[in-house]
Amino acid sequence: MSEILNPFHTVQKQIKDACQRLGLDDGVYEILKQPQQVMTVAVPVKMDDGSVRTFIGYRSLHTNVIGPGKGGIRFHPNVTLDEVMALSMWMTFKCGVVGIPYGGAKGGLAIQPREFSQGELERLSRGFIQALEPVIGPEKDIPAPDVYTNAQVMAWFMDEFSRLKGYYSPGVVTGKPVSIGGSVGRNEATARGCMYAIREAARDVGLPLAGARVAVQGFGNLGTHVCRLLTELGCVIVGVSDSQGGVADPDGLDVAALIRHKEEQGTVASFRPGDPIGSADVLELDCDILIPAALENVLTEQNAGRVKARIVAEGANGPTTIAADNILTANGVTVVPDILASAGGVVVSYFEWVQNFSQFYWTEDEVRERLEQIMVAAYRNIVRLQSQYDVTMRAAAYLVAVERLAEAMRLRGWVGR
Repeated sequence: MSEILNPFHTVQKQIKDACQRLGLDDGVYEILKQPQQVMTVAVPVKMDDGSVRTFIGYRSLHTNVIGPGKGGIRFHPNVTLDEVMALSMWMTFKCGVVGIPYGGAKGGLAIQPREFSQGELERLSRGFIQALEPVIGPEKDIPAPDVYTNAQVMAWFMDEFSRLKGYYSPGVVTGKPVSIGGSVGRNEATARGCMYAIREAARDVGLPLAGARVAVQGFGNLGTHVCRLLTELGCVIVGVSDSQGGVADPDGLDVAALIRHKEEQGTVASFRPGDPIGSADVLELDCDILIPAALENVLTEQNAGRVKARIVAEGANGPTTIAADNILTANGVTVVPDILASAGGVVVSYFEWVQNFSQFYWTEDEVRERLEQIMVAAYRNIVRLQSQYDVTMRAAAYLVAVERLAEAMRLRGWVGR
């Protein structure tokens, strides 16, 4: 039987398994098995040379049973409709695991952002929000940064939406610059949440973090910050990679120098000292903790058996296929699932949204303290259900989220009791 690689089919199977294990009404799966709203748009953009090109984009809202949609917008050449739908569904469960009042959403434009000038990116960003304006809003669907988007893109999104509405609307997106309504601590939030989850998992498996060897695939926002945070706990970063290649050193890489090199050169592949490796080779390095923090389906049945880490913390969305997950579990690897390990960003996005509505802003210490409380409580709740049902941590995480969604559906009258 061929391995399931379509992320949309993967998440559908994860939902069905959770619904069956919980003995839920069939209507729960019928509602959750696909997004309730999907939009495909064509965005025309005037390029710097005067020509006009059209780019295809998507926005998927999975469910609003608990609250408005929440999820990032990515700019990546491999964006597809199935990917965006699957990611919106994963966002629902990510929000459910940490107990914040959002349903999942996700969006993307199928472009290679490195090929665009700053002016072209701004016009494209504004054009995309013009197309999405009917379906987004602070109480409907709230975008955020994702792969190859950042605070500047969010600022353009917010400004264009505000212009269309005729009033200042900072709550339409999160991940904005602090000076226009962003939250302190948001830039590192996904990585900090991942660090908290790794810390708890290491404690449970008896792995001291002082001296623990870490490998990271994906040296973007999450990868750079999680390396910095883990080194502060005493970990040693033995390998990192990005889309252009990687570098490894069993004695440990200089993280501060590595981050500077990435900022200057745009890749870690040419960093020295260290041994050059391929982007995927980092997944098989001799390490204690592996963090796949790039794209989905990087751990498969072909390479999962060669993973040497004791803990895999999924910083990316859907990096592990179902077959790979089974192999890792059989080999005794603790997999901290994506819907927990990468949830720190959406938690602090929620904080930002709350602050936008109240117009009262928190200190960085307050943001970090509240994030830690939510992440640790979510981790412990998952471990409790993992023991109760004798399942993997991933399965337990879905039980937490699906049970919460099903209860909301029952109370709202969407499904029977």
